[in-house]
Amino acid sequence: MMLKTVTALITTALITALPAHAESYEDLTATMNIVQVVGTIDPAKVTDYTEYLMSVNLYDGLTTADTKGNIVPNLASSWDITPDGKKFTFHLSENATFQDGSAVEAKDVVYSVKRLLTLNQGPAGFFQSYLNADGVKMIDDKTVVFNLEQPSSSFLATSPLLFVINSDLAKEKGGNNEWSEEFLASNAIGSGPYKLEDWQRGSRLILARNRNYFKGFKENPVEKVRILVTSDEATIKALANKGELDVSSIYQAHETLMAIEKLPNYHILDMATATGYYIKYNNQLAPTDDVNIRKAISAAIDYELVNEVLHPGVAMAGPLASLFQDAYLDDLEIPKFDLEKAAEYVKKSRYAGQPIPITLGYVAGTAFEEEVALMMQANLQSIGFKPTLQADPWSRVTEIAAQASTTPHVNQIFFGPTYSSPQSVFFNQYSSKSSGSWASMSWLNDAKVDEMIDAAGSELDSTKRNEIYQDLQKYIVDNQVDSFLQTSRYQMAVNNCLSDLKFIPIQSFFYDFSTLNWSCRPAGR
Repeated sequence: MMLKTVTALITTALITALPAHAESYEDLTATMNIVQVVGTIDPAKVTDYTEYLMSVNLYDGLTTADTKGNIVPNLASSWDITPDGKKFTFHLSENATFQDGSAVEAKDVVYSVKRLLTLNQGPAGFFQSYLNADGVKMIDDKTVVFNLEQPSSSFLATSPLLFVINSDLAKEKGGNNEWSEEFLASNAIGSGPYKLEDWQRGSRLILARNRNYFKGFKENPVEKVRILVTSDEATIKALANKGELDVSSIYQAHETLMAIEKLPNYHILDMATATGYYIKYNNQLAPTDDVNIRKAISAAIDYELVNEVLHPGVAMAGPLASLFQDAYLDDLEIPKFDLEKAAEYVKKSRYAGQPIPITLGYVAGTAFEEEVALMMQANLQSIGFKPTLQADPWSRVTEIAAQASTTPHVNQIFFGPTYSSPQSVFFNQYSSKSSGSWASMSWLNDAKVDEMIDAAGSELDSTKRNEIYQDLQKYIVDNQVDSFLQTSRYQMAVNNCLSDLKFIPIQSFFYDFSTLNWSCRPAGR
């Protein structure tokens, strides 16, 4: 009897000592929403936040950036730069592979960069002034050299945007088209952490984990991501109430986020960013071609209402976020709401004494942008303007931005640096070379500004370069090219069982789903 008891105790102890069976989360799909459609997944044609979101998960660039904006290895394990800033040699990682298992080689980099520069869309504009298609050369299978036409202070910062395509597969699927445009419009052939499993255009996408990803994953990674395209606040609340939402868009109404925060399984992630929320004025179209009209509109904006209630953020004094500390001009004044001063500016304008019709554009379906537009409409009416609201879906906004004549007088635009340099902020928005994009709806076309931007782009001395950036900030503010509502804080509702995203100051790079993992199983799932 004693023997049986001792045996039972030993057996029980052994069972207790054995490790518990690890929870599996492979059946879980993380659901997030975005508020605008994905126009393209071709990495040579991406322009906005949804498209870069896809690129950073389906493809890899030569480099990437950390949370402080420092450029760190990705497909390239290291690089060398000549003292004159004109020759960059990248050494590719020995273990980098595409999603089909083939090795990433220098020939793929050469093909991808030549394709980008030849198609001349998306990120190509960042390289036009100093790199041509013949400037990229393969030295051996793992070494590629970029010979720049002139020194560039921003080339390394833009290298994360050089997404690399499987060139053999592209040529095989491209048929008579050397650059495989039709195939790559709907298919992804990169080395990224996720594969495109399904795409119902305009409504949803599903990404599936690339289990052979050369950089690996955290423990309990996200196997699938379901991306829903909806800006409807009621839909987002309903998904959260059912426990089916894991990450909300950063563009949800504050009211929606506060309602979700009250649910037991969610928290609100609040991230400081380098993204500006701008009121962009069409500098080429009457009446916003008059600096006094632009100053009048700027003084008629209730900044506190925007930043404390409608879309919480940090007051912004000029076009550059303070994250770019060395280049930031810190003696600019935060703009203030002052209707009396606004009326004085109207009197100084060449449109004084007459009705002043003006169109206030914003993205349709974005509740807080509509509220901002309504606030501006009411304030401007009180000082003699005749404002009309114009709500357009994002796809339409990008179309009308192509010409000054179709761009509304006033537009609400969020712009985050597309690469980790002040040059991105100024070149994308204010250089004449960028005219015709949604980021450049100011239609500045100012030769002096163009000259300063080009000078900063080729200046290798950081002190001199930052002085140019500070002069640019002062000039843009003095001429009221735009109004500056805030440096945005990205707020999103996140399921408590999913780890938080970490901000990276490159457009949408913080949406790298390979950095996420499950810590528990969401209730009901």
